Amino acid sequence: MVSIAHSLTGKLIVLSGAILLLGVSALSYFAIANQQEHLHRSVVNQADRLSTTIKLGTHYAMMLNSRDDITQIIKNIGSQEGIESLRIYNKAAQIKFSNNDAEVDVQTNIKNEACYVCHREEPPRSTLELDERIRFYEDDEGHRHLGIITPIHNEPGCDEGGCHFHPPEKKILGAIDVVVSLDQADRETASLRKRLLTFSGFIFVCTSAAILIFMVRFIRTPIMRLIRSTRQIARGELTPDIDVHQDDEVGQLASAISKMGRDIAQKQAELNRQRDEYQNLFAHVPCIITVQDRNYRIIRYNREFADKFKPRPGDYCYRAYKNRSEKCPNCPVELTFANNRSYCSEESGPDKDGNIRHWFVTTSPITNDAGEVVAAMEMCLDITPRKELERQLKKSEQKYQAIFSNIPNPVFVLDHDSLEILDCNASVASIYGYAKDGIVGCSFLDLFRPGERERFAADLREKEVIDRAVQIARDGRLMFVTIRISPTEYGGQKVWLVTTSDITKRLETEQQLIQAGKMTTLGEMATGVAHELNQPLTVIKAASAFFLRKLKRGECVEPAVLADLAGEIDGHVDRATRIINHLREFGRKPDMQLSLTQVGDVLRRAFDIFHQQLKLREIEVEWDLHPDLPAVMADAGRLEQVFVNLLINARDAIEERWAVSPPPAGTGKLIRLASGVDGGRVFVRVADNGAGIPKGLMERIFEPFFTTKKVGKGTGLGLSISYGIVQDMGGTIGVESREGEGTAFTVNLPRLEVAHG
Repeated sequence: MVSIAHSLTGKLIVLSGAILLLGVSALSYFAIANQQEHLHRSVVNQADRLSTTIKLGTHYAMMLNSRDDITQIIKNIGSQEGIESLRIYNKAAQIKFSNNDAEVDVQTNIKNEACYVCHREEPPRSTLELDERIRFYEDDEGHRHLGIITPIHNEPGCDEGGCHFHPPEKKILGAIDVVVSLDQADRETASLRKRLLTFSGFIFVCTSAAILIFMVRFIRTPIMRLIRSTRQIARGELTPDIDVHQDDEVGQLASAISKMGRDIAQKQAELNRQRDEYQNLFAHVPCIITVQDRNYRIIRYNREFADKFKPRPGDYCYRAYKNRSEKCPNCPVELTFANNRSYCSEESGPDKDGNIRHWFVTTSPITNDAGEVVAAMEMCLDITPRKELERQLKKSEQKYQAIFSNIPNPVFVLDHDSLEILDCNASVASIYGYAKDGIVGCSFLDLFRPGERERFAADLREKEVIDRAVQIARDGRLMFVTIRISPTEYGGQKVWLVTTSDITKRLETEQQLIQAGKMTTLGEMATGVAHELNQPLTVIKAASAFFLRKLKRGECVEPAVLADLAGEIDGHVDRATRIINHLREFGRKPDMQLSLTQVGDVLRRAFDIFHQQLKLREIEVEWDLHPDLPAVMADAGRLEQVFVNLLINARDAIEERWAVSPPPAGTGKLIRLASGVDGGRVFVRVADNGAGIPKGLMERIFEPFFTTKKVGKGTGLGLSISYGIVQDMGGTIGVESREGEGTAFTVNLPRLEVAHG
């Protein structure tokens, strides 16, 4: 129970009760005093009127000096209820008349209380105010009485009467003293006082009860609910709406506290969420966090620190981290306490398992409200893997630097934009003849022939591999290289890493193989070529024999006949010359030079040199050439060699099938030659209805020295050489075959606009 001294409601009730009590008491007091004054004034006025009545009633009797009448009047009036005594004094203070016979003619002291009001001064006063003529006193029994003395003045009629004579100088002839009882007035006053006190008590009790009920109902109860709610808010409990349904200030206060409670609850929930979040972050952050006091004692730490170092309660940081007995030199925490700033450092030490760990340390000051540094937070990021990586990277850099320097192929590091040589390895000197100091800083394009530098500049930026590029060594010799380009970073900038491979010797070997293949092909074509040359020679022989006969006979040859024979001889000589030139061109050993080429023309030339062989073997050729093929970038001589090789293979496959198991009657030997455009490529297709290729050998037919022909029938170089030639031109060669039905080879070459991008 809350004491009144600590209760607002109790204080309000006590204060209200005290004010009400004082108010009712003051009201009762003044009401009683006013009523008492009114009664007293009424009694005084009645007594004064009674005295005046007696004086007037006895006036005539006194004028006649009729003592009996006066006595009778006095007795009659004195016998009335409430009149205790009625006396008439003469000038000498002798009682001349009284309602009490025993008092008649009794001489009183003129200074007694009845006459004192006039005779307290000398000369005696002749006029008195009403308030001065009254007196109150109590008898031995405690009854109160009111006495009023009324002077009898010497009137003009008194000194003219015949009964007696009073000199005019006498102003006062005597006095009438009336004493009335105040018992009735006192009873009425007491009754009034009692009623007023009772009424005041009733009003006080009712008003106090009303105030108490009001205070309890509208103040104390809501306030106690508000107190409970505020205590719940203080404890952080979720507070429901306060059950105060009032429209006054208390209700508004309850609504405000309810809203405040909800707002605080929301904010507290948010704070709790943030606290839990930050505590969770602090506990689970993947780095070491400790908080240390000025003595370097660890006062708080996260889970990562606990897992790695197993600290003991009250541990010092230097013992927990490094198992030291004293502070570390150059301690960043010490600097933070000294300068109120953050500091960083790298530290190393053993973990709980004794393994050496490395940390990147950052410290931060923690201050109080006065801005004083009271603690320091130390965050340590484990950089042991990074240190290990740095060690491995350094080792790797040394390793790859050794590889870079000693790799047998030349390696260049080129600027991404200018293609300037930024670095190169030692092989550049042995392959190109340039010392490293002499070539670094030069443009990589200087290694190409002047007319080709612009093209290779674009290729270096767009391609990953450039094959058969021609470069110039320091001594001026030309060398064929394969260039491989890859973008990378070097020294923080974008560069091209370029590796070159000298393929000059390989190309020479390939040229020898290609030439050997050509010679083999020429050997294959010897019978057909001989037949081709035999026909013009026969014509020339016949013409020359005709001329000799004419000469021997001495006959003249007619000009027209001579002209016809000369024309025939000239035409066949040209035909023989073309055949010989074709064979010589086919058999020579040139460098591969790509140029604009029409594959249809090349295919027809290959067929021209070979068609006689097909004709002798009764092999029919079907043509399906595109009428308007686009040009391609190719070497016409080498491409012709590819087509000749394919025709030879088709011929041999047909011969093999007809030799082993001739097809049904009506099936002739057939080679189909077709060309066309497929997307961005021009294709040439050579198909036959020969023996076909077994399925298990399809993947090996382009391997060098692999052949499906019988021993002595092939070298195994034709398709391998053809495959390499087509690849060098940026094309592809594919094969489709069904054993016993035939084979089709398709050569695809990029169109001119596609080849140039």
